[in-house]
Amino acid sequence: MIATGIESFSLRFADRSDAPVILDLVRGLAEYERLADECIATEEQLAETLFGDRLFAEVILGEFEGCPVGFALFFHSYSTFLARPGIYLEDLFVYPEWRGRGFGRAMLEYLAHLAVVRGCGRLEWSVLDWNEPAIRFYHRLGAVPMDGWTTFRLTGESLTLLASRWI
Repeated sequence: MIATGIESFSLRFADRSDAPVILDLVRGLAEYERLADECIATEEQLAETLFGDRLFAEVILGEFEGCPVGFALFFHSYSTFLARPGIYLEDLFVYPEWRGRGFGRAMLEYLAHLAVVRGCGRLEWSVLDWNEPAIRFYHRLGAVPMDGWTTFRLTGESLTLLASRWI
């Protein structure tokens, strides 16, 4: 357990047995982001990619009196300009009924702590343009948007087509 300073709230690193809880949180996030139809993750996939032979990401679970209330899923990135690793926060989600109590802030504070102790040069993430509550929250933390950068993505058929020369 990781102390948070918020009475009855704790953080801990997830383990394989938490795959069902993580999937429920992921589905909650997908619903909130209006992307539920794109959420095809399964417990088995999460267990394998998060806790299998090759670890692709880490998960911190936030719990209030032992009940899961939110999570942060992150992985290391790398900055060639800094010549240092970074932490990329893929997902941060707190169930709607638990928001406004400082749980999301506590998770971000802990990730900032991890970034510092792991020698990282940055902690970064993306937010949907329409998610004004999250944007206001991030501004209050001192985070700044990265003007001049656009995120690109390849998935599905486009990804396969580009990789086809090497398959």
